[in-house]
Amino acid sequence: MDRRESLKALVLGGVGSSLFLSSCVTDKKSPIAAGDIIEEREGYGRTPAEEERDEDLYSETFFSEEEMATISILSDIIIPEDEESVSATEAGVPEFIEFIVKDIPEHQIPMRGGLMWINRESNKRFEAAFNEISKENQMEIIDNMAYPRAFEENSPGPVFFRNMRNLVVTGYFTSEPGFKYLDYRGNTPNVWDGVPAHVLEKHGMKYDEDLLKVAMDPATRNEVMDWNKHEV
Repeated sequence: MDRRESLKALVLGGVGSSLFLSSCVTDKKSPIAAGDIIEEREGYGRTPAEEERDEDLYSETFFSEEEMATISILSDIIIPEDEESVSATEAGVPEFIEFIVKDIPEHQIPMRGGLMWINRESNKRFEAAFNEISKENQMEIIDNMAYPRAFEENSPGPVFFRNMRNLVVTGYFTSEPGFKYLDYRGNTPNVWDGVPAHVLEKHGMKYDEDLLKVAMDPATRNEVMDWNKHEV
């Protein structure tokens, strides 16, 4: 099993986003009133308070350009492009991580501290920042972080890499390319033609013919049934 398949199994096993991120938390200082619900509409359903908070978060910038470059490199090392799907950066994972650390501030110190650590480690080994060293040298550091020896388990590097990997996996498999790779359909309605005839016959039941003409018409599958117009 390759790395991408391992990550896919992790997500499908329920260990991905649900373990690491308890969804995007709402601002405890800005509670949403009971009646503060917008009209239902196709797409992204948010209350006015949530939409306003999202806009505030998107307007802010947490990571520097250099930090974002490092996050992009790490993201593509964890989930690179292959013949089946795009890379993590193409799926928008760095932007997802930027949003998450603003949405859940508890991630800010560990993430920034981890990025500082990886640069110090790179300078110590290769006398250059992580973004400036060769891919081979980058992988040497990553391998030490991803597969640490027992005495390194609690050092900043491996701990940071575990957090980074969880964020990347969460961001990737909640993106459109990630959904496509998992073949995740979500709340896609299926075509249902009612209880099979042999089951109805077995239980001595049958559909009302007039109701069938209205409720089972393929041309009106997406319309809401108006029961006031149907006589039982």
